[in-house]
Amino acid sequence: MPYLRNLGRAFRTLGRAAAGRPMAGTTGYEGASTGRRLAMWAEVSTAISALLAAEGETLRTRSRGLVRKNAWAKSAQDSYVANAIGTGITPKPLHPDETIRKLLKTSWERSAEEFDADGLTDFYGMQAIALREIFEAGEVLARFRPRLASDGLRVPLQLQLLEPEHLPLTHIGSNGKNPIRAGIEFTPFGKRAAYWLYPEHPNLGAFAFWPGSNQPTRVPAEQVIHCYQPLRCGQLRGQPWLAPVMVTLYELDKFCDAVLVRQSTSNFFLGWQRAMSDEFRGPLDASESLPDGTQAPDASIGYGQIQPNTILDLGATGNTLEFNKPPDPPAGLPEFVKTMLRSFCAGLGIPYESVAWDLEGVNYSSIRAGLLEYRRRIEQFQFSVMVFQFCRPVWRRWVNDAVLAGVLPQPRNPAEWDALYAVEWRTPKWAWVDPLKDVMALKEAVRCGFTSRSAVIHENGEDPEQVEADQASDKARAKHFGNVYDSDAAQTAGTGAAQQLAVQGAP
Repeated sequence: MPYLRNLGRAFRTLGRAAAGRPMAGTTGYEGASTGRRLAMWAEVSTAISALLAAEGETLRTRSRGLVRKNAWAKSAQDSYVANAIGTGITPKPLHPDETIRKLLKTSWERSAEEFDADGLTDFYGMQAIALREIFEAGEVLARFRPRLASDGLRVPLQLQLLEPEHLPLTHIGSNGKNPIRAGIEFTPFGKRAAYWLYPEHPNLGAFAFWPGSNQPTRVPAEQVIHCYQPLRCGQLRGQPWLAPVMVTLYELDKFCDAVLVRQSTSNFFLGWQRAMSDEFRGPLDASESLPDGTQAPDASIGYGQIQPNTILDLGATGNTLEFNKPPDPPAGLPEFVKTMLRSFCAGLGIPYESVAWDLEGVNYSSIRAGLLEYRRRIEQFQFSVMVFQFCRPVWRRWVNDAVLAGVLPQPRNPAEWDALYAVEWRTPKWAWVDPLKDVMALKEAVRCGFTSRSAVIHENGEDPEQVEADQASDKARAKHFGNVYDSDAAQTAGTGAAQQLAVQGAP
């Protein structure tokens, strides 16, 4: 009978194979196999918006805890913000009229200092705070706050940054014909119509101004900026950047803390004294006598708190003194910690050297290659997220309000509106370890016609028009005082020798 059963199974297997159906335990892709090797690999196919609605609050809370308490998480956040924002992503108006272009520039510079509704920083400082929130919580909100003309602002408009806790992940339902998902109201065509925001942070506790009255309030979408890095199609809310690596970092932190406590506790004991005889075991009653006739110590007297250099008395006549030998740290600890930290940094896309400040074994070529990849990723984020989602809508709203306030001239047609909206956002310049090599390379590229002086100046985070004006001012001042500098190519050659043209008295 067993023989017949096995034969039947064999025929059924051959029949499935002939029909083109996969046999039990086999698949067309190894990654889809359900055999013993991958039997415990279970994943979910839930949409990312549903995952964040269910688990996003826990992820956000743990991510905030890591940034607040863990030095590596804090260092990673600081590194990314410093490189992506630096002193700020600044606008350069592109209006064809020079007078209006200068008016746009000076008016913006004044408003940039007044933008923060909390009055703590300028617009560029708000960019840094916004990116910190995106890194830590996955997203950030900003709400436009129109002001009165009597407030004394250049343009009566300010911006208020809000933590994403103001937008409840679990607020799901409808507002008449408009569905609400994760606190965001959509039109029937899928366009964002409004955000349902808590007037106050829901976790203020005793700091709340109106306890018990904090309910989500509808705010039109044109009054809110919702900034986050989308990872999948249809994603409604942002994912904390530490989500893929937070377990690794948490466990590594616990491991390092356990090693530290073990070593610290072991070093508390300088030594201990004990009796050489084994006949006195266990605590002695106060009525018992020791071998030399002295009374045993009072059992109610403890040893107290263990402190550094403690000599532990084991309770008998101490006629021997032994010194403690603290254990060595686990073998290979530095290499293990570095390996885990590199895994953490790879998950964030940040160089290990920038997080751990460990430059051991690094040379110029290797660090430059790593930084180039790092900066490509940062540039992608700068223009696809910070510029497009945050800076661009702020500029357009500021232009509209500046026109209404009479700060800018009223456009007469759509083309003039487009000219006011036209702007180029300049990111902070990158600094290198050996700038001389880069300057010489840029010089050769300009001389060969591969790039322009304006492009090089833009790359350095400067305004070409301002640089030209500064150079003209320097030349005029030097000429007035009769000074000649190597920086003036019309006066001196690259070697410092006077140009023949200048010798003949040419200007």
